[in-house]
Amino acid sequence: MRKSVSVAAIVAVVTLVFTLARAADKPAVGKPAPEFSLQSQDGKTVKLSDYKGKLVVLEWTNPECPFVKRHYEHKTMNTLADEYKDNDVVWLAINSTSNATSEANRKWSEQAGLSRPVLDDSKGTVGRLYGATNTPHMYIVDKGGNLAYIGAIDNDPDGSRDSGKVNYVKKALDELLAGKSVSEPETKAYGCGVHYAE
Repeated sequence: MRKSVSVAAIVAVVTLVFTLARAADKPAVGKPAPEFSLQSQDGKTVKLSDYKGKLVVLEWTNPECPFVKRHYEHKTMNTLADEYKDNDVVWLAINSTSNATSEANRKWSEQAGLSRPVLDDSKGTVGRLYGATNTPHMYIVDKGGNLAYIGAIDNDPDGSRDSGKVNYVKKALDELLAGKSVSEPETKAYGCGVHYAE
């Protein structure tokens, strides 16, 4: 009886240690953004470190997701990316969908009128590294390489708000460009779940 209790206690402690270790490794606002290297839709290697000293917006995307489709029909992402491209702001779309390919990303980027990289993370390595759960799921990396914002693109999951709409990414970029801290650094991401490879 004592032996089984001891084994159970050891298993519980080991499980707790691993859980705490995973939580400690999870990206968080104020912590360094994990480095990555992925292929763009045109076959170029893109590294986060290539953009050191700039603000970097990371957008987890899936062209088949209705939430993503709505934002691209309304030009939410394209308009915002274009608005800030001359302010040392880089926008990278990352597709962690398991069946995504660079060719499919290329076709979608042409159809959606994207002038920025769409990165192939079909293995899900980078998505899991960042803890991306939804499409869209937004991250902003500050000029020092730390995460400054994690969450939703805005406060309008249904796309039905007529008033009180806040674009969290735009608000955060404006604050960072003004030399301020992000006033709302974390929000709850909404959209489709990321379809990771098993």
